Amino acid sequence: MYVRTADGEKTVGSWQAGSPTEALAYFERKYEGLVVEIDLLERRVRTTDLAAKDAQTAIGHLREQVDAANVVGDLAALGRRLDQLGTVVEERRRERRAARAKQGEEARTAKEALVAEAEELAGSEQWRSAGERLRALVDTWKGLPRLDRKADDELWHRFSQARSAFSKRRKAHFASLDAQREETRRRKEKLIGEAEALSKSTDWGVTAARYRELMTEWKAAGRAHRDAEEDLWTRFRAAQDVFFQARSTVFAERDGEQRENLTRKEELATEAEKLLPITNVKAARAALRSIGERWEAIGHVPRDAKNGIEGRWHAVERAVAEAEESEWRRTNPEARARAAGLTGQLQDAVEKLRRQADQARAAGNNAKADKLERELAGRQALLDQALKGLAEFGG
Repeated sequence: MYVRTADGEKTVGSWQAGSPTEALAYFERKYEGLVVEIDLLERRVRTTDLAAKDAQTAIGHLREQVDAANVVGDLAALGRRLDQLGTVVEERRRERRAARAKQGEEARTAKEALVAEAEELAGSEQWRSAGERLRALVDTWKGLPRLDRKADDELWHRFSQARSAFSKRRKAHFASLDAQREETRRRKEKLIGEAEALSKSTDWGVTAARYRELMTEWKAAGRAHRDAEEDLWTRFRAAQDVFFQARSTVFAERDGEQRENLTRKEELATEAEKLLPITNVKAARAALRSIGERWEAIGHVPRDAKNGIEGRWHAVERAVAEAEESEWRRTNPEARARAAGLTGQLQDAVEKLRRQADQARAAGNNAKADKLERELAGRQALLDQALKGLAEFGG
């Protein structure tokens, strides 16, 4: 058997097992096998992410098979198809190189912008908002492609230095704040000492006036550490209570005045209770402070009514304190950062699964695509839940 090529006739083999027609059919089938392999490679190149290097290797193998093939068919046509496919692969390689170059330039621009913003934030005194923004910048940085090692390291060094500078300034600020709170604690300890010393006094007018002065000094002193403030206040109030309870015993005849005090405190308690339910924590605290100042100025009420009226007042105080605690937890930057980080990870996972499913579907691998889409549905449900949780932080 012979096949005609541009270089002349080429011997492809001999056939002794049957007729010439059968021989021709046999060598044509071998040719069709090469056609099928080239068809498959063309499809892989056009519909998948086959690497250019792997594609060129496959083209080379097929070209060797075509050159050495003992078949009957248009070998020149197969060669032209392989040439065209090689051109497609090279064009794809150039496009990918250009895309990578563009992506690298965009990443460089984005990282330079992140560095510039971080360096600006390094001098901020908005400790909470600037700290949250710097953490967000880190997450954004992690999501960007790496540059060449030298450029990436230089930009990261600047970025890291800016964050470190901010952290040092913030630590210094809060160290100073801690020192101030410690000084406040010492001042309040002194006030407590004097209040306790006065608690046995029977000089009712002068001592009561001094207690009012001590209360003014107490308020002017500021707040100590959260865990110490309540204990200090309890001790301070306890010392006053000793004195005022003793005075109440001595001045039992002033029961009418105390009943008037009770009426006024009931009015204040009613005014305070109107703050509930709390919708604006800051406004509620300011209003309660104003009411509290008037409350403290009123004086004692009859002993048998004290628990009831104080209970109403403390119920409002607790509600405001709980609302403040809830607001603090809701705006906690660390919890928000964790929620934001989890949401970002889930968003990345959802996008990745969606791309993989689309690619599998495009490649005709429906089973894999169905599996990926089931997994995608699960991750999407988790993402929806995470986004709902993040919304509770106000972001």
